Amino acid sequence: MLDPALLSRKQLRRTLRQARRALSPAAQRRAAQGLYRQLAQHPVFRRAKHIALYLPNDGEIDPHLLLRAAQRRGKATYLPVLNAWPRSKMVFQRIRPTDVLRPNRFGIAEPRANPARQRKVWALDLILLPLVGFDREGGRLGMGGGFYDRSLAYRARRKNCHKPTLLGLAHECQQVKKLAMASWDVPLNATVTDQGWH
Repeated sequence: MLDPALLSRKQLRRTLRQARRALSPAAQRRAAQGLYRQLAQHPVFRRAKHIALYLPNDGEIDPHLLLRAAQRRGKATYLPVLNAWPRSKMVFQRIRPTDVLRPNRFGIAEPRANPARQRKVWALDLILLPLVGFDREGGRLGMGGGFYDRSLAYRARRKNCHKPTLLGLAHECQQVKKLAMASWDVPLNATVTDQGWH
């Protein structure tokens, strides 16, 4: 397990991204199946009616099986959509299996922005977040753009706000000893890998 104290955030991010990208396609498929087994029947997932997920990029663990399961069960599913302006803002938009997706400025597939299908972040029940690194105390190291942290910044002002539940999704190789948290970092409720909950 990596010790983040020995690396800068940039070095840590690069090392962890290399580790998840090094996983073979077969290992990625097994990880996606393991993630599904960890989460699909868990009460947090089963009770949630409005679930935001992501589409995998850069070796991220793939939540497609969870997305399909949620849609089969009649849950409303959402993907992040980057705003054209301000460019630092992200919203969550409901998607359906028939929606056409297109690459955003980072090459990640997303639906065409439609404000009528967007939901306020605090009105979601569960967000399954991608990450680069995590620790056992809810720390999350993202890609460095701050999109999720800005979207969830309201939680720092509303101490009694417990919605949505925030679960990071990751490969086991992305776990580190202890992440240094910045004042704007929003902690996770837990991180789920194909092997267990942290």
